[in-house]
Amino acid sequence: MAVSVRRKIKKVTKAVFPVAGMGTRFLPATKSIPKEILTLVDRPLIQYAIDEARAAGIKEFIFVTARGKSALEDYFDHSPELEATLRRAGKDDLLEVLRETNMDSGAIAYVRQNRALGLGHAVWCARRLIGNEPFAVLLPDDVIAAEKPCLQQMVEAYEQTGGNMVAAMEVPLEKTSSYGVLDVAEDMGSIVQVKGMVEKPKSDPPSNLAVIGRYILTPQVMVNLNKMKAGAGGEIQLTDAIAEEATTLGQVFGFRFRGQRYDCGSKAGFLQATVAFGLTRPDLRDEFSAYINDMVAMQKAAQ
Repeated sequence: MAVSVRRKIKKVTKAVFPVAGMGTRFLPATKSIPKEILTLVDRPLIQYAIDEARAAGIKEFIFVTARGKSALEDYFDHSPELEATLRRAGKDDLLEVLRETNMDSGAIAYVRQNRALGLGHAVWCARRLIGNEPFAVLLPDDVIAAEKPCLQQMVEAYEQTGGNMVAAMEVPLEKTSSYGVLDVAEDMGSIVQVKGMVEKPKSDPPSNLAVIGRYILTPQVMVNLNKMKAGAGGEIQLTDAIAEEATTLGQVFGFRFRGQRYDCGSKAGFLQATVAFGLTRPDLRDEFSAYINDMVAMQKAAQ
């Protein structure tokens, strides 16, 4: 099938960041700070998601939050006292790093999810700010290291397909029960036509293509969410609302992104990402690599 479309496709300029989760897997750290503020090397998880969205052309950032997330709002605000201190000390490099965390007035909005009813419900909470426009969804737990940011890759593909697009990667069949899984109608390489989606299949997954936390969605998905009932796990599932678009209009695509995804919602994934990102940093690489080599050598010697 040809994936290009003739009609004019609206640009994606809005993004939703569901950040209302309690982060219980990272207790006790998340007792006092949001999980999204936990630092990967020297940047919080949320900064990686924001930087990726900016690179993709996102102009409006919508955070779906909950109680205890005020530190997120403070993080993206200006810090006049700290900026003045750095300026007086002549630390222009740190001042520039700080400026990259600031968001312009009106560029960022916050809505509350007052009940934990699932990812679909969290996205639905942003419906009035989305209006009748396509939008992206980024899950900060999924950190993707890529030469070209993942969402930027998706936006470029979306300009050819329109419709709904989800990031996808191949996983072992025995692990598909932890993901939303694509039912593929046609495999065209980096883009696949999707005829259905199954959330965390307990058996007989339709494929091994798993949905990862990056989405480009039409406003119709919000309409679908408005009538959704609880799905897998007793929650309102975003995949169910997207799957409805696949069955009714056939306008759902999976995109095999180029890059390495790290599940920073798990402790092991967070540690793996820390090592991987640390080793890419010129200011840390040599010392960090030497330390890791020493640790491996000590473990081998102890065996």
